Amino acid sequence: MDDEVVQRVFQEGGRDYFQQQPSTSTSSSSSILQSLPLHVVQKTSTESWSFDHGYYLLVKSIQELREKKEGLVTVGIGGPSGSGKTSLAEKVASVIGCTVIPMENYRGGTDEGTDLDSIDFDALIRNLEDLTEGKDTKIPVFDFHQKKRVGSKAIKSAMSGVVIVDGTYALHAKLRSLLDIRVAVVGGVHFSLLSKVRYDIGDSCSLDYLIDSIFPLFRKHIEPDLHHAQIRINNSFVSSFREAIYKLKCRSESPDGQSTFFLKDEAQTDNFIEMYLRPPSANEEARINDWIKVRQSGIRYYLSLGDQRIVDKNFIIRPKAEFEVGRMTLGGLLALGYNVVVSYKRASTSVNIGSLSLSLETIDTLGETFLVLRGTDRKTVGAEALRMGITGQWLTKSYLEMILERKGVPRLNTPPLVSATSVSHNQEKDIAAPKPIRTTPNLVSRLEDLAQPWTRSPTKSKMEPVLPTWHFASSDRSHGGLVGSSAFRDTMKLAPMPDSYDLDRGLLLAVQGIQFLLENKSVPVIVGIGGPSGSGKTSLAHKTANIVGCEVVSLESYFKPEQVKDFKYDDFNSLDLPLLSKNIGDIKHGRKTKIPVFNLETGSRSCFKELEISEDCGVIIFEGVYALHPEIRKSLDLWIAVVGGVHSHLISRVQRDKSRVGCFMSQNEIMMTVFPIFQQHIEPHLVHAHLKIRNDFDPVLSPESSLFVLKSNKQVAYQDILNILDSAKFCSSVQNFIDIYLRLPGTPANGHIAESDCVRVRICEGRFALLIREPIREGNFIIQPKVDFDISISTVSGLLNLGYQAVAYIEASALIYQDGKILIEVDHLQDAPSPYLQIKGVNKEAVAAAGSALKLDGSYTTKSYLQIILERLPLVERSYSGIHTHQAARLQELVDSIQSQGGSTPSESSQSREVSPMDGIIEDMQCRIRRLERWHTINTVLWTFLMSALIGYSLYQRKRQ
Repeated sequence: MDDEVVQRVFQEGGRDYFQQQPSTSTSSSSSILQSLPLHVVQKTSTESWSFDHGYYLLVKSIQELREKKEGLVTVGIGGPSGSGKTSLAEKVASVIGCTVIPMENYRGGTDEGTDLDSIDFDALIRNLEDLTEGKDTKIPVFDFHQKKRVGSKAIKSAMSGVVIVDGTYALHAKLRSLLDIRVAVVGGVHFSLLSKVRYDIGDSCSLDYLIDSIFPLFRKHIEPDLHHAQIRINNSFVSSFREAIYKLKCRSESPDGQSTFFLKDEAQTDNFIEMYLRPPSANEEARINDWIKVRQSGIRYYLSLGDQRIVDKNFIIRPKAEFEVGRMTLGGLLALGYNVVVSYKRASTSVNIGSLSLSLETIDTLGETFLVLRGTDRKTVGAEALRMGITGQWLTKSYLEMILERKGVPRLNTPPLVSATSVSHNQEKDIAAPKPIRTTPNLVSRLEDLAQPWTRSPTKSKMEPVLPTWHFASSDRSHGGLVGSSAFRDTMKLAPMPDSYDLDRGLLLAVQGIQFLLENKSVPVIVGIGGPSGSGKTSLAHKTANIVGCEVVSLESYFKPEQVKDFKYDDFNSLDLPLLSKNIGDIKHGRKTKIPVFNLETGSRSCFKELEISEDCGVIIFEGVYALHPEIRKSLDLWIAVVGGVHSHLISRVQRDKSRVGCFMSQNEIMMTVFPIFQQHIEPHLVHAHLKIRNDFDPVLSPESSLFVLKSNKQVAYQDILNILDSAKFCSSVQNFIDIYLRLPGTPANGHIAESDCVRVRICEGRFALLIREPIREGNFIIQPKVDFDISISTVSGLLNLGYQAVAYIEASALIYQDGKILIEVDHLQDAPSPYLQIKGVNKEAVAAAGSALKLDGSYTTKSYLQIILERLPLVERSYSGIHTHQAARLQELVDSIQSQGGSTPSESSQSREVSPMDGIIEDMQCRIRRLERWHTINTVLWTFLMSALIGYSLYQRKRQ
């Protein structure tokens, strides 16, 4: 569908316009996509794409336009503060390798924040015109602390094939004629703030009034320009602990050796003013989670909602939840009735130590200095603190809590706790504060809820829910026994959460649930995370473990070797339940236990490892398909179910393929065929979970799952590979695999087999996996999802029963070398004269550097292995399915084996086996006929409706005459 959308971009405006214009058009001429209808790259005129889908479409559109147009491709990404436009620009730049021009650098020397008048549009237009005309240019550099321009940065036109203008007013009328692609981004924390304020003050004022108060420039100067975008993105981002910041904090009575770090030239000094705003409807109680935090740095203001953090042991864990707002947003909140209850100055001197940050922070209200170590990995932060010899007493209270403990909570309508801090009052005078009370919804607000423009905040019915709190289903503690006893643990059961949640909120609730159990029940806390393959349960388990600092045990460790040899991975009987029960029993009674280690390559247990849950940790997580089975969950304290992810992606993919050939199936029908075990043996257990999580992750569209790959068939010596990898972390392995490509007959393919039209299944060491491969190819790089997930043989058999045919297969062996940052794979393909080398990693620069070190520059290819194999086959030796004739028998053996092992009936197997070229042609014609019949029915209904309307109208006219 996405390729069709991108093609329509050019067929309905862009490409035709390009063919009519001179190739050397000036920058002032109309954009290639200027005449493009707004709905071309959009579902409807009032809907928008998700962030991930919009990112994917933007990259594809840039690539397509770059091929069709000579010269520079210009992109404008506009939207309100906090919507995510800068994140989108950075993610696209990481893939395309383009130049990003932030509009913030074009401010004048004023402190008007996002004021339209402060933007120097003339300078920006000159820079864009220079680049489009092939001239080098210099863009300004603005320093927000000095509140002035401090220099310029040179941009070479030859190096800028694509330029992205990122800013609130990037789609302004003065710039639109210079932009080839216009993108609008709304939502994000911009919507979150509106939802928060509307929740705080109730329905006493309209949504338009709130927008005009908090973002006074939005409706007048920003929103009208967003409607001119060709790609509209609604960013549903919420503050997430998936990329959390881990912080250790102590008073500055640390060893004197720490002071040497801050004498370095790299030390950076910053001064902040931090303010906390209390909602107008708040009572005297100190509920700091309901407060809004505003941090001022020079002329920039950053806002976060509440005191969002998790405290675990000595660690303070915070999400990346801060976003920049204009100065007038603070004034608008004050005018709406919010009041500053606490304000203090924070002076910070920080240095970077690898991936970590070490800071000395002085809080004027407290009169104390603190040493703070920050990082994105809990273990790394803890290890660095030990290495540096920091032995001071760790503090887990925030600066706000320390101030409130020392000075108390200010009463309502009293001045804030502030030393020498003043809040700017130069705000718009026409903003009046509504009454801070809750009122019943009136007719106007209900009409608002019925229809809102795509650029607005969600209606009240769609506002972000307030997360519930954990509690026990029974508060009866009269059953005898002490806290920590077996009787007490059996009596106190968690009450299930009332709703299901997305992955971000689910992660937060999972951590809060663990902490609730640690506070109210004795250690250990045993957690089970279950769900179908590919749902994201393993990822959730490890992210939760990283936050709380515990071990994760996979139920795959308990496989029985005899069951695995029969491909029964998804069968509950494949688990060694007695051993699992013994391990859980040992853990519950505080004893050491031996956990099995299963080798999936050999299909046998390799060893046992000793596990003991210490009092300091007190948590263990078991994750697996059957983690919530009644025989297992009865011994667990917290049950978490995860659904969605790539599991849902396969169902949607099959439904899309069926639609393309004119055969429509419901998702339930596909589920019953492709995942027969799920509905019968997995789903019934998930409904009993204390916490239910919906994972909306899309492995194809998400930029978070990008893996950069360089591929070459140049020969490289083994020693050269060793030289570029870290010897301390080096490891190697060997894998033998077979890739089978499944495709539905009748899929439009223009006589060729395209990998995007196929479902790719890999058989490796007796296991089956679905390979998600719809990559973006940019230059020498293949940017592909890094997500593959295991499936059972019954899933492959179900695909065959749905009509998929095996059209090609590749047999190969791979030598894999890796050091944790770079993975080098040497693939020996069957019938290929020489091996292919792939360099893979999440860091594009590191992958490119590894390729250069191996002297592979100039030898790269972006072709898939399927393309490479097919191109080597003479046409006369190819069968109808596109594979070599002598491979057809081997492929048929694989299909027969899968269907027999997967439980398909003989009739289904014979139907799949006996498909001939003529049968494929007949089926394709039948699908075409069915589509024509449907269109005929639709046209008949529409024609009947039209004629009835005409007859009714004529009778009405006669009656009037």
